[in-house]
Amino acid sequence: MSKAPVRGAAKTLAPSVDTVVKSASWSALPDAEAIAVRAIQAAASLARVKLLEGAELSLLLTDDAEMRGINKQWRGKDAATNVLSFPAVEPGKLGSAPFLGDIAVAYETLAREARDEGKSPADHFAHLVVHGFLHLLGHDHETDEEAGVMEALEVDILATLGIANPYLDPPGDGRLAS
Repeated sequence: MSKAPVRGAAKTLAPSVDTVVKSASWSALPDAEAIAVRAIQAAASLARVKLLEGAELSLLLTDDAEMRGINKQWRGKDAATNVLSFPAVEPGKLGSAPFLGDIAVAYETLAREARDEGKSPADHFAHLVVHGFLHLLGHDHETDEEAGVMEALEVDILATLGIANPYLDPPGDGRLAS
């Protein structure tokens, strides 16, 4: 005998992730795709945004050289960065969007930041993916208020993955680039 579904307790759907690895450096983090999928599932659940069943996003795992080119082309910044996000749909239309957008992560920057901040590369990568995914959902950190909301959500999501608050006493300003 099966239980009747509980009203109001619908599970948030997580998008599928199409991962493209364009740098051999990512072999140092062989479970990167699994880490990304778990991070996005956690973020989709806690962000409480209704997504279309079967929605997808792309994840580019690249190096600093390619990330620098992407950053220069799309943001006018001639420098590598850790994570970039490119939303494909306005936040109000997420529930009907088959494609949510693109996230790109540069391995060398990720590894350097993890080392400098005393974090594991896997945990820092999960944070960058969560951060990028939240951008796809419409979150931003252009103002202190937006940054506070986004960072609090990141901390809550990462906690469900067993990852410590990445904003506690960071050596830099603690802000991510995207």
